[in-house]
Amino acid sequence: MYRIGDLAKLTGVTPDTIRYYEKQNILQHNARTEGGFRLYTKDDLQQLRFIRYGRQLGFTLNAIKELLAIQVAPTRYTCKDSQNIVNARLCEVDARIAEFQIMRNSLQRLNDACCHADHNSDYCSILEIFEQFAETGPPKAD
Repeated sequence: MYRIGDLAKLTGVTPDTIRYYEKQNILQHNARTEGGFRLYTKDDLQQLRFIRYGRQLGFTLNAIKELLAIQVAPTRYTCKDSQNIVNARLCEVDARIAEFQIMRNSLQRLNDACCHADHNSDYCSILEIFEQFAETGPPKAD
C-alpha cells in the first residue's frame, strides 16, 4: 500500500493532482489508515500511470475516463470504441500541426525579409511586414 506522497513520487505528479483526479472521479481510493491518510494499491498506481500517460498525449480527462471505462469493462466495449477516442485526439493533433505549420511559414517569411543590417530599426523590413500583416492578415499558406 502507498500513501499519497509515495504515489505522487512514483508517478511524477503532485499530491494535489491526485486529489484533483479523485474529485473528478477519475481515480478512486478505497482505504485509509487509522489516522485518516489515504492508502493506494498497486492497481491505483497503475491507473494513475495510465492517467498520466493519457495527459501526456493531450487527452482530456473525459477521454481518459472513457478509456478507463473501456479498460475496466472490456466485454461491454469493442476495440473500435478505443480507436474512436484515439482517432479524435489524432485529428486534434493534426489540426494543431497544420496551425503550427502556417505559423512557422509566416515566421520564416518574416525572418527571410530581414536585410540583416545593423541600421536603425526605423527601416526594419520585419516590422513593416509585421504591421502590414497585422492589418491585412498573413498571406495564405502555400
